[in-house]
Amino acid sequence: MTMEVRVAKKAGFCFGVNRAIEMTQAAVLERAGPVYTIGPLIHNPQVMDRLTELGVREISTPDEADSSGTLVIRSHGVGVDLVEAAQSRGLKIVDATCPFVRKAQLLARDIAAAGMQVVVFGDKNHPEVSGIKSWSGDQAVVVGSPEEACLIDKSVKIGLMVQTTQSPASFEAVIEAIKRTGAEFKIFNTICSATVERQQAALDLARQVEIMIVAGGANSANTRKLASVCRASGTTTYHVETAGDIDQAWFRGVKAAGLTAGASTPDWIIEEVKRRMIDNEEISTNEEELSTDEEMKDAVEVKSLRNGEIVKGVVVHISQDEVMVDVGAKSEGVIPIRELSCCDVNSPQDIVKVGDEIEVCVLKAEDNEGRLILSKEKADAEKSWVKLEEALNTQETVQGTVREVVKGGLLVDVGARAFLPASLVERGYVEDLSKYLGQVISARVIEINRGRKKVILSRKAVLDEDFARLRKEMLENLQEGQVVKGIVRRLTQFGAFVDIGGVDGLLHVSEMSWHRINHPSEVVKVGDELDVMVLRVDRENEKISLGLKQVLPNPWDSVEENYPVGSIIQAKVVRLAPFGAFVQLEPGVEGLVHISHLADRHVEKPDEVVTEGEEVNVKVLSVDRNEKRIRLSIREVAKEKQDREPRDYSSNVGQDTASEVITIGDMVGNLFDKKE
Repeated sequence: MTMEVRVAKKAGFCFGVNRAIEMTQAAVLERAGPVYTIGPLIHNPQVMDRLTELGVREISTPDEADSSGTLVIRSHGVGVDLVEAAQSRGLKIVDATCPFVRKAQLLARDIAAAGMQVVVFGDKNHPEVSGIKSWSGDQAVVVGSPEEACLIDKSVKIGLMVQTTQSPASFEAVIEAIKRTGAEFKIFNTICSATVERQQAALDLARQVEIMIVAGGANSANTRKLASVCRASGTTTYHVETAGDIDQAWFRGVKAAGLTAGASTPDWIIEEVKRRMIDNEEISTNEEELSTDEEMKDAVEVKSLRNGEIVKGVVVHISQDEVMVDVGAKSEGVIPIRELSCCDVNSPQDIVKVGDEIEVCVLKAEDNEGRLILSKEKADAEKSWVKLEEALNTQETVQGTVREVVKGGLLVDVGARAFLPASLVERGYVEDLSKYLGQVISARVIEINRGRKKVILSRKAVLDEDFARLRKEMLENLQEGQVVKGIVRRLTQFGAFVDIGGVDGLLHVSEMSWHRINHPSEVVKVGDELDVMVLRVDRENEKISLGLKQVLPNPWDSVEENYPVGSIIQAKVVRLAPFGAFVQLEPGVEGLVHISHLADRHVEKPDEVVTEGEEVNVKVLSVDRNEKRIRLSIREVAKEKQDREPRDYSSNVGQDTASEVITIGDMVGNLFDKKE
């Protein structure tokens, strides 16, 4: 049977990598001194070996270079400080930074200069990302997953960038995660168009063939991403650096195979891999037709596995209760569902997918039925215990997936089975732990006992650190008079505590409204979103005082227009004093009816005339907006009403109608009028 080998339409060197190679070769031909690169020019060891043969030396810092030499800046780019160090060393610089990467570097610089927080989605250990971070003034935050994106500071505007070799689907997942935080952000899509085209071409080809070969350096991010894209299609995929990595057994029974290569893979490697695949195209699928000599050859070529050995394999089939893995042995190995994870698993597909490359531990090289029995859980645990012990000592965070809700907390898969107590899940009490099932969380290792297989985690410790950092940043950046958005978290008798971005400030009851209120619930309730003004910031004691009325219209600004002198207004008596009654014209605006203006007779106490809560008509005598004083009169309203009514003179027959009887009370009242 002849196997057809198909090569992806977009494979091998991209424009940026090819440009870097040509610029380096040109620098060598000039022979103006030694030629250096900081780190590998591209992520392909075979290409780097050939450049070394030409005399190109790989160094770690400019200090290692002869000052008479030439430094070629790699295609992934470098940081600003490294360029400056090379210049101060006197080196001639050839900038072979990929144009797409260079564009991202300048963009990071401009975003930071505009006052936005630069956030880069990518691999924080990748040289491209390190360089971009440097160009932002080392202020960029790097996130490697949607879960990490959810933890960024949402109180500042974000400029979101992406490593040029990331897939659009992964970037979209990060965008959606940031949207859910409510943060204000602007998207800058810096994915290289050649990367997108190469990944799409690989995916299209993977869907047409039975097996995919992806050629490229083991440390090449874009090559690993290509392999991941192909595996996601469900097609068995192998990542090889050279033709020598290919196993003949992969192609047994295969009619059509696909080949693609990363952006750092030269044409000669692609051609060698293709020839190796073609050389194996005549493979018989009928086991009975194999000669004795061929059987012996196969037996020699397959791996001889030992119990307890840890090997790499590729998932080739998933059933309800087990997973089959090709580890290069005579037959596929089997992982029972109980050996997939340290925690209970409902479906194997929750843990692995067809095409995944995983490490497994050999439990039995051959069971009673002649099967190879493997364990992913034991292989993961072997690696994880070392990392967990290191994380305990260094206090680095670890990531794991929540698998089960148990009494008192959660079981988390961190490669080993770990327990997260309910009291350490959040900064506060959590009533329903089931909402964390399936989530990938970050936590701190606080206790470990390998002998007893005991690991205790604390997510609260990580959240406390994030909160402390946010609080410190908030306190440093807050300015008095600044208006910020907040959410009411709890009410007390004296006010409300408002979350203004991870930090609580006190909104005192006296600062809630321009009018008097008895309890905060009259104005706000828990969960309300509102704008508040920062009144005071006590950084030493970490206290913030907020005001709500300061962002609301002040009713006293328009009292002169609303209540002109001489007008008669209906008002409400709100409280009594020995010298008169205070009445409310509108919420926040009160005036005084002096005791002398309560009636046209002498009044000993205000409650002889009015009571609290009573609606009365008052006449405006004077308005002082600056002093917030309004003088009112009930007596004048009554007098005007009396003047408008027809007078009855029949009871005054025989009296001097030109004279009036003046009482002592009227005289006292007139004296008060003069004082006012």
